[in-house]
Amino acid sequence: MGRYGVDEAVIPYNLNGESNWWHDINDSPLWQDRIFHILTALYGLVAVIALVQLVRIQFRVPEFGWTTQKVFHFLNFLVNGVRGLVFIFRRNVQDLHPEIVRHILLDMPSLVFFTTYALLVLFWAEIYYQARAESTDGLRPIFFTINVAVYSIQIAMWLVLWWKYIPVLVIISKMFFAGVSLFAALGFLLYGGRLFLMLQRFPVESKGRQNKLQEVGYVTVICSSCFLVRCIMMCFDAFDKAADLNVLNHPVLNFIYYLRNY
Repeated sequence: MGRYGVDEAVIPYNLNGESNWWHDINDSPLWQDRIFHILTALYGLVAVIALVQLVRIQFRVPEFGWTTQKVFHFLNFLVNGVRGLVFIFRRNVQDLHPEIVRHILLDMPSLVFFTTYALLVLFWAEIYYQARAESTDGLRPIFFTINVAVYSIQIAMWLVLWWKYIPVLVIISKMFFAGVSLFAALGFLLYGGRLFLMLQRFPVESKGRQNKLQEVGYVTVICSSCFLVRCIMMCFDAFDKAADLNVLNHPVLNFIYYLRNY
């Protein structure tokens, strides 16, 4: 009887110990630094790859100026480079005051990230309508209008929060980011899906058809999924303090959240 009593006491202890691994990592400065250093390395790698791609394209076709492809790689380099720098100095960023400065440094790359991949959606939309012999004149004005509206609304909220910290406005700001992410996910599904179906109708022997078909399919699924996950996580972040992404003591959540961008 005594033996069973000891075993019964050990089992809850072990279960409790296993359930605490999340808190042990989150509360460990060593693990916090390790996770942010890993993110720095990953984002730095993507920034270098984007820069190499940009330089290669520039040397290959210097006469075309700033094409959509070049701007895409430049923005990719910019957003990943800045994000990597923020991760290197994450502890210093956490101590910045007023608090809104920290939010701006952490969230501004997300706005540029949205612009970067909205540019890819624009590129696909232009290919789709050109292939159907339809006008693409209105696409770029729509792209610029959407981006100006997104940046204007978010910057306006940041300025208000700088002037006076309003907790409700912080929630609205996070929900706005969630809405922008959902909008981007729908854009990828709409034009990625349309382009994929159009490529499927091309003759099987078309040069590069299979590669392009796979490329559009993979990118559509990955990007729409990433923006959808971002939308969901931002909703949790807005209403649940335990899911706050802008703090040091949630490194595991930060790793999951930022890895989906990678």
